[in-house]
This record gives sequence, structure tokens and C-alpha cells, in this order.
Amino acid sequence: MKALAERFAIPVEYTPRGCLGYGAEIGIVVAYGRIIPADVLAGLDMVNVHFSLLPRWRGAAPVERALLSGDETTGVCLMKVEEGLDTGPVYRRAELAIRPSDTAAGLTDRLATLGAALLVEALADGLGDPEPQVGEPTYAAKLTSADLELDWNRPAAELERVVRAGRAWTTWRDERLLVLKAEATQDQGPPGRLDGDIVFTATGALRLVEVQPQAKRPMDAVSWLRGARPAPGERLGSAQPPGSRDVVETYGLPS
Repeated sequence: MKALAERFAIPVEYTPRGCLGYGAEIGIVVAYGRIIPADVLAGLDMVNVHFSLLPRWRGAAPVERALLSGDETTGVCLMKVEEGLDTGPVYRRAELAIRPSDTAAGLTDRLATLGAALLVEALADGLGDPEPQVGEPTYAAKLTSADLELDWNRPAAELERVVRAGRAWTTWRDERLLVLKAEATQDQGPPGRLDGDIVFTATGALRLVEVQPQAKRPMDAVSWLRGARPAPGERLGSAQPPGSRDVVETYGLPS
């Protein structure tokens, strides 16, 4: 955005207050993630392109929270910016179905395309009067590492959504293992136990597709398993796998 602005000799500012004084008719906010001060809003009306169907998923991580919750639809709202957290009335909204294969990154791209078209259309036609948000608000708190840990005592369908949210992780022999792609299956077994590229969960299993071991590059799960050589009964997510001393001796790894 900065490079494009400079190409057309448009001034670039780095704070909301820096945007005042240019005689702008309206400000557009996309994924800013902070509360804009009231004095700035008094000097310049602003519209936020928000990636959810408000009042559901106000806050910092609406796309990821929609995926984690198993929502079937999401969308974009053009919202009048108020001092509160995504509380303003809505000018326009558009829905978007969430595909079973959607990741947070892919869904964000689709919402960005939808939001840009909705914004350009609204600015061309005139924003009109916004309507108050209706319904019970839910809040999309920023994701933490704990939110993305794969707890194998949960159902496979839930864990697949965690993987789709991005940066899902578990542990393998006391080191972190990122699970970048995985697919839910109907296989059954002890939670966390590895059977080839299958990891059993409380209900069903995940088939590992792409992983990233600690301090290494992403790789397909088959390649990782070829190097890791799990022993029978070993599990993901346990600090001390069954028979770990035997495993160390067999593979010559440091204890």
C-alpha cells in the first residue's frame, strides 16, 4: 500500500491522528486491530471493513474463531467506526459460505476480495444510513499458543479445524511439531497414538499430511515419519513416550 501510494504521490502517515488535516471525506479501516481515539473519529468519519457478520465475532481474530467454532457461514460488514470494539452500525454486509477445506489464510483472501468489491460499490453508490447491529455479540479474542495446541482427547473434527486455523502444534519427544495440514478420518484408537500417518483422537483420527519439526522446514508427513521412526505405541503430545529409553538406544538419539 505504501509503495502504491508513493507511486501516485499520495502522502503516507503512520498514526490515525496523522490522517487528520488532509481534507479527506472518509477514512477506510482494514484489519487495524486497535481502538481509534474519539478525537480522531470526531475529525474524520471512518468505515471499517470487518471480516465477520456482526455482531458475531467482534474483535481481533474473526476468521480464525469462525473456523474453530465450526461456523458454516461468515461474511464482510462495512461498519461505521465507533470508539468501542466493533460496536458501530453497519452500512452493508455480504455473506460467504465456509468451505470444509477452507484455511484461515485462504478464507481471509476470499473475504478480502469480497470486502473490496463491497466497499468500492458502497462508495460509488453512497453509503447511506447505517443500521444498528442486532443480536447477541460474540468476541473473537486473538489466538494464543494454547488455542492452537492439538489436544488428542478432543474429537478429530475439532482438531482438523484447529489445523485449518493455522500454526497448530503438538509435541514429539519433547520438541514442538507443527501440523500444517491434516485430514479427519474415522479410524479409532488410543488418543495421541501414532499408526503410520494416522494420529488417534477421542473420536476418529487425523491423518497427517504436512508437518514442520522444530527448527526444520515444512515437509510431507511421510518424509517426517521416515526420519522419526516411531516405535510401536509412541504418541504425540506426551512428554515421555512409552518405552522412551528403549527408543533412544535403538535410534542413537541423545537422551
